[in-house]
Amino acid sequence: MVPYTQEKKLSLFKTLRRDQKEAIGLLQIGTFLEYFDLMLYVHMAVLLNELFFPKTDQRTAALLSAFAFCSTYLFRPVGAMLFGYIGDQIGRKASIIISTSMMAVSCFFMSILPTYEEIGIFASVAMITCRILQSFSATGEVIGAEIYLSEILEPPASYRVVSWVSELCTLGSLVALLAASLIFKCGASWRAMFILGGMIALSGAVARRKLRETPDFLKSRANKQFTESKNIHVSKKTSLAYFFIYSGFPLCFYVIFIYCADILKYSMQYTAEHIINHNLFLTILSFAIGISIIFLSKKIHPLKILRIRAILSSVVLFLIPFLSLTNIYTLTTVQVLLTVFTLGTLPAIPIFFKHFPVHRRFTYSSMLYAVSRAFMYVVTSFGLVYLTSALGPYGMWVIVLPVSIGFLWGVDHFAKLEEGKGKHSVEPVLQAA
Repeated sequence: MVPYTQEKKLSLFKTLRRDQKEAIGLLQIGTFLEYFDLMLYVHMAVLLNELFFPKTDQRTAALLSAFAFCSTYLFRPVGAMLFGYIGDQIGRKASIIISTSMMAVSCFFMSILPTYEEIGIFASVAMITCRILQSFSATGEVIGAEIYLSEILEPPASYRVVSWVSELCTLGSLVALLAASLIFKCGASWRAMFILGGMIALSGAVARRKLRETPDFLKSRANKQFTESKNIHVSKKTSLAYFFIYSGFPLCFYVIFIYCADILKYSMQYTAEHIINHNLFLTILSFAIGISIIFLSKKIHPLKILRIRAILSSVVLFLIPFLSLTNIYTLTTVQVLLTVFTLGTLPAIPIFFKHFPVHRRFTYSSMLYAVSRAFMYVVTSFGLVYLTSALGPYGMWVIVLPVSIGFLWGVDHFAKLEEGKGKHSVEPVLQAA
C-alpha cells in the first residue's frame, strides 16, 4: 500500500489494471444515471406534487410535500436489509445489478401513472409506492458502488475514485435539474423523461453483468472459519460515529433545496420554473466544489477536510435564525455557504468502510446509511415545520446543534482509528479470529 503522504507521481489511471478501469467506468456511469432517475422527481416536485396530490392550504401542502419527499428515504432501511443480505451473502456484483434493475422498473411505472384529477388519492399512493421502490434501489446502488471500488483499490487512490461516485450522484442531480428546466421552458413531456430514465437504467443493469466479484468478498467466502467466527464483531461506537457522520448531509441538503425552496415559493412568490433555475445554479456549484475537494485530497488527509468543512457549516447553520431569509440575497448567501461547507462524507468514504468486517460490511454500512437518511429527512422535513411554528426560527437549533456536534465527534473517532489509537478497530479482531 502506498502511504498517503508518499503517493506515486504516476497518473492514477496508469497504475490501474484493465479490469479495474472497466469497473470504475461501469459503476460511475451507472451511478450517474441512477441518480438522474432518483432526483428527477425531487427537482420536479413543485410540479409533480400538484399533479399527484390534492390541492390544499399552505401548511397541509408543506406536510404532504414533506411526506412525498420522505417516502424516498423512510423505507430505505428495508432496502438496506435486502441489499445488505444480497451484498454480503451473494455478492457485491449481484446487489448492484438488482438495484439498477429496480430503478428501471420504478421509472417505467412512474411514466404511466394517472394524475390525482384522474383517479384521486390512488394516484398519490401509487406515486409514493414508486418513490419507495426508488429508495430501495438507491440504497443498494450508492453503497454497493462505493464498497466495490473501496475493495478493489488501495488508498489514497480509493479516496479519489470513490469520491467520484458521490460526484456523479451530484452530476445526475444536475442533469435531472436541466431536464426539469427543459420541461418547463420547452413544454417537453415529463413522462418521456421517466421513460428515458427507465431505459437507461435497464441498459446499465445489463452492462454491469461484466463486473467481477471483489477479491475481499471472495476471500471472506472462501475462508469458512473467517466467515463463521463469532469473535468478529462491529463496534457500537464505530457504528454510532458512522451514523452521525452520515446524518450531516441530509440536514444541509434539506435546508438548501427544500426549506429554502418553500421560502422562495410562499414568501417571495417564485414560480416553479424560477425555483428550478435557482437550484440549478446551486447544484452546479456543488459539483464544482466536489471536484475541488477531490483534488484537494491529494494534499490534505480526507478526515481533515471533513473537520474543516463541518466547523464552518455548523457556524452557518447556527446563524440562520438570526438572518432574514425573506431577502433573496441573504437566502442565496446561506445556500451558497452551506453548499461549499456541507456536512458531507467526501472524500473520506473508503476510510469508514474498512473499519467494518468484510462479511458484514455491506449490511452494516448500508443499514446505518439508510437509517441515518430516513431518520434525518423525517426529522428535518417534519421537525422544521413544527419546531419553527412553536419556537420561531430558533427551533432549528433543536436539530442543528446535536447533528453538528455528532458529526464532529464521528470524524474525531475515525481519526483515532486511523492513527491506531482507537480501541474498536476491526483489524485486531480479525487477527484474533
